[in-house]
Amino acid sequence: MPSGQQARAQAAAITPGRQAPVTEAAPAERVRALFGSHRLSPGQRRIAQYMIDHLTEAAFLSITDLAERVGVSQPSVTRFATSLGYSGFPALREALQPIALSAVAGVQETREQIRRNELQAAVDAEIENLESLRRVFADTDQVLDVGRELARSVPLTVLGLRISVSLAEYFAYAARRIHPDVRLVTRGGTVAFDALLQSREAGGSWVLAYAMPRHANETLAALRVARGTGLRVALITDLTLGPLVDEADVTLTAGTGSRLVFDSYAAPAVLSAAVLQAMADADPERTQARLEGYEQVADQQDFFIED
Repeated sequence: MPSGQQARAQAAAITPGRQAPVTEAAPAERVRALFGSHRLSPGQRRIAQYMIDHLTEAAFLSITDLAERVGVSQPSVTRFATSLGYSGFPALREALQPIALSAVAGVQETREQIRRNELQAAVDAEIENLESLRRVFADTDQVLDVGRELARSVPLTVLGLRISVSLAEYFAYAARRIHPDVRLVTRGGTVAFDALLQSREAGGSWVLAYAMPRHANETLAALRVARGTGLRVALITDLTLGPLVDEADVTLTAGTGSRLVFDSYAAPAVLSAAVLQAMADADPERTQARLEGYEQVADQQDFFIED
């Protein structure tokens, strides 16, 4: 009898090919919308969150006072304002003051309400990312093609550096259940270069690379080395793209959540699971045999708690 994981692999095989009522947004929501439409660094998000939490006060502070209260430098505040499209902090402050005055005139949100709503907004943004990915999956040909190519590459190298390590580790951990030789690379520099060269010399043809923002120069260097050795590159990255795409043979994109201090990766994780499913579909007999073997070992070693 197939295990639950085996059944899921079979049942989920890929086959080819709310709108809320319009109301006047609360002042804090208007500010969140202003900040949320731009990609901000972690430091800039601290400034944005302080201004949301203290809107009626922050909109009238000098740049010196705001920088001191947030704990950043004055140039950081200036860069924050210009990243939003303003000529400087005075222009941003001028845009925020009418919103702050409307908050004073109406019923002001408490800090707890603002924080709760910000978390809800982050979830809403991830839902939008997943909806976008769902529309991309209307045509499954690209994912199926990538899955077939990765399944044929023995060994298969999975590369993820810095913030992308967790996604690469997840993919490699799962891929080892269905692929005979998966090699994970999570360190850059000569360590990555050596691993990529060894993979190619061992007969590998593809490397799956993750690049989440902020994109690291060492990731770009590793992709160039991979291409130089003759490996082909499948890249999973966010929607901002950039020079990394020029080094990839195929690029799969998914939006990342950027409403909180650190990015969240719901859509890239689902995209990764879809590529794993495509690999399983590419060689169902090998997938079945390896999953059965894993389950037998797991049962013998009591890897899991009984349900």
